[in-house]
Amino acid sequence: MPVPIDTEFIKLQDAMKYANAVYSGGEAKVLIQEGQVEVNGEVCTMRGKKLRPGDNFAFAGQIYAITEKT
Repeated sequence: MPVPIDTEFIKLQDAMKYANAVYSGGEAKVLIQEGQVEVNGEVCTMRGKKLRPGDNFAFAGQIYAITEKT
């Protein structure tokens, strides 16, 4: 599922909220710290992780691809 951004990067927890993968930033924080989110195929527990176009994150069986907004 594409997640288009118009900035250089987006933080992981913000990307999760923006993609409607979670209801709140607090929920994203907990899920990330529990190791339930993968970034580019590896478990990531750093909620401030910067994602750029070309990166992806996976959560709850869904893959979200960061893309440039056109």
